[in-house]
Amino acid sequence: MTKNSLFFTVLLFLSISILGFAQDMKPEAGVLYNEGNALLKNGDVNAAIEKYNSALAIEKDYRIYYQKGVALKKADKLEESKTAFEESLKLNGSFEGALNALGGVYFSMGNYTAAIQNFEKVLSSNANSSVKTKVKKNISLAYAKLGNESLAGGDANKGIEYLKKSVENDNYDAAYLSLAKVYSEMGKYDEAITAAQNALKYRSKITKGGPYYYMGMAYKLKGDTSKATENFKLAAADPTYKKTADYELGLIK
Repeated sequence: MTKNSLFFTVLLFLSISILGFAQDMKPEAGVLYNEGNALLKNGDVNAAIEKYNSALAIEKDYRIYYQKGVALKKADKLEESKTAFEESLKLNGSFEGALNALGGVYFSMGNYTAAIQNFEKVLSSNANSSVKTKVKKNISLAYAKLGNESLAGGDANKGIEYLKKSVENDNYDAAYLSLAKVYSEMGKYDEAITAAQNALKYRSKITKGGPYYYMGMAYKLKGDTSKATENFKLAAADPTYKKTADYELGLIK
């Protein structure tokens, strides 16, 4: 999942009806706000931003800043989008839409710690179970990013810590796969097998080859060539892992 696609996944799932005409806005600002929403809906992002700016010149309203932030994000203007969402929160600090959207912008910017902090604020302020489930998925994705960054930087223990937090928030298959790999490399073969099994159990994005391959490696290093062969054969059925799995099968023979 790309950073941008995640933002649009997380941005608008909250059941917040803010797109209609706001009766409590100044009439002139409300008209411009509504016109901006219509333009944004039709994909005319720049024109929508102009309408929101005109509305804000009349009245500083958290909903206008929020919609401006949405439009700026669609224009890929991340810093300006972040500022708009921050302005929205200055006016209404408990506005979950802006908290969630700001988390999405931070994720898109690669600031996963800040993204988590904002997503967790949504969790703490919303009792809706559906919202909580979706926010926890976003937190899981951010922790997985932090985990893989730590692994790439050579800090296996910190990587494992983050990846564990990822799967605690949501059974994210790719995080389990990363755990299977690092556990295998660290000689923690039973943990690697369990993580790979969970990657298969909760598989939604990854292919089957990865979990089977790392199970094969763990069993091989444990000395169980029978189970290693079984899993390498299953991994070889996946084009992504066929070459490496076939290589391991050749070594066993």
